[in-house]
Amino acid sequence: MKSKHYTTITEDIALKALVCNTLGGPELLCVEDIEEPKTSGSSCLVAVKGAGLNFPDTLIIRGKYQFQPPLPFSPGGEIAGEIVAVGDKVKRLKPGDRVMGLTGWGGFAEKVAVAEANLIPVPNGFDLVNAAGFVMTYGTSMHALTQRGRLQQGETLLVLGAGGGVGLAAIQIGKAIGAKVIAAAGSEEKLELAKQSGADELINYRQDNLKDALKKLTKGKGVDVAYDPVGGDLTELALRSMAWNGRLLIVGFAAGDIPKLPANLMLLKGCEVSGVFWGAFTQRQSQENQANFQQLLKWVGEGKIRTQVSKTYTLEEAGQAIADMEQRKLAGKAVITID
Repeated sequence: MKSKHYTTITEDIALKALVCNTLGGPELLCVEDIEEPKTSGSSCLVAVKGAGLNFPDTLIIRGKYQFQPPLPFSPGGEIAGEIVAVGDKVKRLKPGDRVMGLTGWGGFAEKVAVAEANLIPVPNGFDLVNAAGFVMTYGTSMHALTQRGRLQQGETLLVLGAGGGVGLAAIQIGKAIGAKVIAAAGSEEKLELAKQSGADELINYRQDNLKDALKKLTKGKGVDVAYDPVGGDLTELALRSMAWNGRLLIVGFAAGDIPKLPANLMLLKGCEVSGVFWGAFTQRQSQENQANFQQLLKWVGEGKIRTQVSKTYTLEEAGQAIADMEQRKLAGKAVITID
């Protein structure tokens, strides 16, 4: 049975949204009318201009994500748009402000209610479609490389899945910090995007053995930090390629397989394996997260970070977009544009 919030209606306040009525694949999703979300307290009602597509969208519709909303719901955890109404406890923001931020879910809709604490003002000159693909990818990669990886100038950074949204963000942040970046991906198209983002060296791990290629590129020393949003067999190969005092960052499992790592390798390498859970970080260490975004936006202003959306889909095409991400057909960052 549908909840009141998502009951299909024909009144003027009806909004279009991509709705998940049954847990399963993206083929089960459909665009329906929903009621306009209520705005109260510290929440803001945002007219969505763009919603970023992220790997969690492929999980949440199947009931496999860390947080699971009750059915029915709309996927979409990252948006940018313009505030049209605010609750009586909102302090920083006002109607007319351009914002980007996190929704958890519900972003693939014409409007969504978002807590003020989860919204960031969009600087002048920053296009809202690009802003829609900024928060989650760059926020995740910034937290991974700074708080978890402690990446330093002059160190060597390996980025797996380098042609995806978080991978490209990690490359740019690594270069802004002053690291040497080795980008690894499974196609020449994705490696070309990595090169455009500033990668110093490229590895196609569908053609070359990752461990052998890294040994050659680092002259046997290994990499100081490895950024891994892929999982599967690549994780152990990255672990075997760590330098002394290296840090392997577990970001996600786009390959679908969660690896089981031999603990003796960590002992022999004298290295760390660290989990990256940016969503929890934003809640538990909100001030550090805000500082991360201040630095990121400073780098944007200096031209050290160049946000880039590789592909856009309409709201009616959002189900196909999730299917394309699930099948690893996408290179770069995709955004759902909402008129």
